[in-house]
Amino acid sequence: MPVATDAPAPLVTTHLTTPAAAQRLRSRWTALAVLSTGMLMTVLDGSIVTVAMPAIQNDLGFTPGGLSWVVNAYLIAFGSLLLLAGRLGDLIGRKRMFLAGTAVFSAASVLAGFAASPAVLIAARFLQGLGSAMASAVSLGILITLFTEPRERARAIAVFSFTGAAGASLGQVLGGILTDALDWHWIFFINLPIGLAALLMAAPALPVDRGLGLRSGADVLGALLVTAGLSLGIYTVVKVEQYGWTSVHTLGLGALSLALLAAFTLRQARTRTPLVPLRIFRSRTVVGANLVQMLMVAALFSFQILVALYLQNVLGYGAAATGLAMLPAAAVIGAVSLGVSARLNARFGERRVLLAGLALLVLALGLLTRLPVHADYVTDLLPVMLLAAGFGLALPALTTLGMSGADEQDAGLASGLFNTTQQIGMALGVAVLSTLAASRTESLESAGHTAAAALTGGYHLAFAVGASLLLTAAALTATLLRSPRRPS
Repeated sequence: MPVATDAPAPLVTTHLTTPAAAQRLRSRWTALAVLSTGMLMTVLDGSIVTVAMPAIQNDLGFTPGGLSWVVNAYLIAFGSLLLLAGRLGDLIGRKRMFLAGTAVFSAASVLAGFAASPAVLIAARFLQGLGSAMASAVSLGILITLFTEPRERARAIAVFSFTGAAGASLGQVLGGILTDALDWHWIFFINLPIGLAALLMAAPALPVDRGLGLRSGADVLGALLVTAGLSLGIYTVVKVEQYGWTSVHTLGLGALSLALLAAFTLRQARTRTPLVPLRIFRSRTVVGANLVQMLMVAALFSFQILVALYLQNVLGYGAAATGLAMLPAAAVIGAVSLGVSARLNARFGERRVLLAGLALLVLALGLLTRLPVHADYVTDLLPVMLLAAGFGLALPALTTLGMSGADEQDAGLASGLFNTTQQIGMALGVAVLSTLAASRTESLESAGHTAAAALTGGYHLAFAVGASLLLTAAALTATLLRSPRRPS
């Protein structure tokens, strides 16, 4: 009978592993290694520079105000070009964009390592941000087109997310070691072998995609509007600490940035070949996941950066010791994201796992609001490091949600958008939380508190605000997000 003879066929084809299928599987995981290497290089560079800033200032003669541009030049280029690079990846091919971005970043790193003046270093950092945006914007888009089966995709996203989280902590340790043992130039030279390895692996490993063609979205005016609007907006935010929130500088440039972005949105709604098709914003999941990420990243600035500042400025830790003190957080994030996050997402759904991760992070920041001036690492800080497991739960689940609402033709755009909101969240976290902490510290010093007590009080306020941002993110998760459906 037809039913009897046809029924076993799906079982045979499902479980049979041919040499060709095994080769495709190995190729996908090799491609994931390439994408993770690119992510590691980008994140490593972002955190490794912060530790070496004093040495850079002394060697090149930066003014205090000029030194901030070592970070700002990278941040502005990176954050403002992610959306454009993601869409261009869809149009000309994501593999081409990744290879070009990795090459630009590697070459710019060599230029930064040889920099002998502030101007050269700032220019090199801008080029690093450009290359990083090109490569990072399409990475998630390549990943989700490679891994279409839900369980495999969850594992791949967990590995990718862990690489980013681990790179941030590793950068602080490596930056301190390289700066102390050699000099600050090597924090940039170390990117060259990583970049070359990524390029050599990427050429055969990443899938070839021709893209949709520039005619499908060659909106030059739209590109200029969105790049100018995002650049100006990020510049305005990173200069808030210098000018203040209510200054003419902040309000004027902020209004101009919003006007440019509004003009860009109007342009995309009317042009026949939009650079960013507005259909992507019809997905409640895409919009909600990006809002949640912006809040989460802004809040976690208080964990990654302010805890490091507390260790150095209050407890007197050195650069390398600070990085080592933060390592348990990276270890537990890795254990959770690589070990259990994919299984938890498959069993309970990404939305529930994200809520559980946010709850752990709220608890971590709540404990940080009670840090004493003379803290003991084991009793006061180590429990907080272990609660960073919440990040290992939250980030893979959020990444899956953020990419699940986009079609394959918009995968690069969705990837660029997800990375853009991450950078905007980081910029807002720096501007808001650091300003609040500094203001509170000045107030406590004026009231007669010691420098250490005033600094600690300022950090307490930033941790409390960070916790409130995470609670808002949890509320948005509960109301806006739904886990993607899985085939039975």
